[in-house]
Amino acid sequence: MTVNIPKLKYTESNNFFLMAGPCVIEGEEMAFQIAEHIVALSNKYNIPYIFKGSYRKANRSKIDSFTGIGDLKALKILKKIGETFDIPVVTDIHGPEEAELAAEYVDILQIPAFLCRQTDLLVAAAKTGKVINIKKGQFLSPAAMSFAAQKVRNCGNNNIILTDRGTSFGYQDLIVDFRSIPTMQKIGCPAVLDCTHSLQQPNQLSGVSGGDPEMIETIAKAGVATGADGLFIETHFDPAHAKSDGANMLRLDQLDGLLQKLVRIRKAILE
Repeated sequence: MTVNIPKLKYTESNNFFLMAGPCVIEGEEMAFQIAEHIVALSNKYNIPYIFKGSYRKANRSKIDSFTGIGDLKALKILKKIGETFDIPVVTDIHGPEEAELAAEYVDILQIPAFLCRQTDLLVAAAKTGKVINIKKGQFLSPAAMSFAAQKVRNCGNNNIILTDRGTSFGYQDLIVDFRSIPTMQKIGCPAVLDCTHSLQQPNQLSGVSGGDPEMIETIAKAGVATGADGLFIETHFDPAHAKSDGANMLRLDQLDGLLQKLVRIRKAILE
């Protein structure tokens, strides 16, 4: 299950790797503030770290919801973060035409959960040669992710990560089936647990998704205990005023204490 991720540090630490950052790039200052904080924590705990930030949010409930500061402007910020801190960067794409452009600025292309079966999108992403992180659709079984992974492999790209972000449980909730971790690992890919989107509460009448951030620690602990290769956590220094997904993001000042606990759990299960 080896994936070649450029610039990834602490790969010999036996820790889980961490994809973390804001939901969307709101500006250079906020992105650098968050990146600098998490880089310091990754150095403190020897955690392989990948900065996460969407350059554009295409999947929003309402037409007037914030989508981004401009594609090129946000992509340039992502690239600058990667170069400044010498870390890999991941962002999501939403259509085949975005793949080549985004690949010029980041190290990992992410396929959103709702789009994980879109063949044209998977093929375009795979052909860039970048690492591909495919999020499991809320409507798919973990085992069914083998077909998404195979589409990428058929293009000659074996650098694939699979991420579980919860499964639809009724209309306005998600549930995490932790059997997904070993199931997706059997596909031959590192398995990641998205600890924030899995707590999302979609389809709210307000048109803004809700969340349950108090449960992030519980989900993360269980993910590490289950043997997840990596964790995905969206975080912001002021989630209440974040421009996207504030309801389910972890407050940045809570990340240190959480990582300390998670590293201890990881060490315990490896002993």
